[in-house]
Amino acid sequence: MTALNQPALAFEQAELTVPDRTRPDAPRRRTRRVGSERTNWSTTTILMLCSLTVLLPLYVTVSMALKSGAQVVDGNAFSFPSPISFDGFVQAWTLTKFPVGLAMSLLVTAGTVAATIILAAFASYAIARNWERKLFRYSFFYLLAAMFIPFPVIALPQIQLTGRLGLDNPFGVIILATMFQLSFSVLLFTAFLRSIPLELEESARIDGATTWQTFWRLIFPLLAPMSATVGIFAFLYAWNDFMMPSLIISDPALQTLPVRQNLFQTQFSNNYNVAFASYLMAMAPAIVAYLFTQRWVMAGVTQGAVKG
Repeated sequence: MTALNQPALAFEQAELTVPDRTRPDAPRRRTRRVGSERTNWSTTTILMLCSLTVLLPLYVTVSMALKSGAQVVDGNAFSFPSPISFDGFVQAWTLTKFPVGLAMSLLVTAGTVAATIILAAFASYAIARNWERKLFRYSFFYLLAAMFIPFPVIALPQIQLTGRLGLDNPFGVIILATMFQLSFSVLLFTAFLRSIPLELEESARIDGATTWQTFWRLIFPLLAPMSATVGIFAFLYAWNDFMMPSLIISDPALQTLPVRQNLFQTQFSNNYNVAFASYLMAMAPAIVAYLFTQRWVMAGVTQGAVKG
């Protein structure tokens, strides 16, 4: 065999190794098995360190809450409680009037979540479907601008306004919390609505549905993933908020849990087990709610980022 025929022969052999998709017995490319990827240890180490910054304080909170009064003053916050004591929870339940504070926090949080989802969905639907009109487009930019105004900047006029209108109560907090959550919620809903085909609404209108019927029967059910995302953000904001209820609500008996903990902070004195038990009871509902709904948060955000 001459040297001139070797390249041609090599080319023919290369053609024979190309898999034929039409034949079932054709050779296929090797696919990488799941779990066989190389571990990025630098990223894994960083994520583990970031997890420790959350898990370690949580462990200290739980361990201190389960200790007795004598164990919390031993100077070792990382020691495991032995024996486990629930006296801190009993005292915190009575001292802070936990049932009343829990009811107020649930009222403010539920009202904020419901109002935020409904109002943001209304506004986003109007903006997304009338984007070519300047009024709706500028309204969207106006709402986005409100994201850059923190509550402490306008706290004084808000306090005066709610006091004159008789809204220095949990309902005033619901209104203000909804308004401050509206900007971010409209941004999320608008991005999600742009991924919903207009042909669905056109077919509904051909069948005789009005705008109101189209929204409630067609659009709003499709907004369920994003509604869950908006709802969990509003829940965490309203449940953990301290400044707004403390400044707006004038009656101490109607205060939410974070404010009640601050009001009774001096009575905790050196009873760290009571203090940590109170903190744990206050943040437990938020942790449970997030654990059950966190998958919808990422699902709603990623679906709203893709059009089609």
